[in-house]
Amino acid sequence: MEVSVRFAPELWIFLAPRNRRPEVRLPYDGTSSLGHVIESAGVPLTEAGDLTAGGRPVVPAYRPGPDEVVEVRPVRRPQTVADCRFVLDVHLGTLARRLRLVGLDTAYHNDMDDDALIEQANAEDRVLLTQDRGILRRRSLRLGAYVRGARPDDQFLDVLDRFRPPLAPWTRCTACNGRLAPVGKAEVEDSLEPGTRRSYDEFARCLACGRIYWHGAHGGNLSAVVDRALSFISLAG
Repeated sequence: MEVSVRFAPELWIFLAPRNRRPEVRLPYDGTSSLGHVIESAGVPLTEAGDLTAGGRPVVPAYRPGPDEVVEVRPVRRPQTVADCRFVLDVHLGTLARRLRLVGLDTAYHNDMDDDALIEQANAEDRVLLTQDRGILRRRSLRLGAYVRGARPDDQFLDVLDRFRPPLAPWTRCTACNGRLAPVGKAEVEDSLEPGTRRSYDEFARCLACGRIYWHGAHGGNLSAVVDRALSFISLAG
């Protein structure tokens, strides 16, 4: 027994090459849910949006009939979540720093396994961002999203496009995700190199780890990342 499924072109990256066409016939046992059929084809349900069967809206638990054609759309953008808070898997460290740079609450550790990531995402109501399709298909995960793109620039814009979060640049520590607060030069000058002490007067300190920030040698590159993000959100909105 088979069921006919039409996946939107945006979802073809998840399909086996032989199934990347307007309509595919997938094996179906007659009792499994539509969600199971979709995921068995390689598409995590976190990436599937509106579903129809025979032209009627259905839910992932629906059991399609043998003569119904199923259509699977991508998740709608912007995707609405209660709070744009994220946790990233170990392969997305550069993306984590960029999200923190624009003020997004972004948890990241380079030594967390899949179970720990899911546990933190669920416990803290965070969206798990990953390029691991397997973890997105885990039933225990409540909120997840596949990050598109091989380059950090593309990944960054993909997350901004999908969630359109409110940005607050320069308010989070890129090292630990703690909040930054302005601090007087006199309070930190003993920790500064002589050149920094002479050249800069405005500083911020992480309330969590104590790291000190100022617009230094890399300020131009980081400002370019921030400006691009602000422009992208403004144009997308």
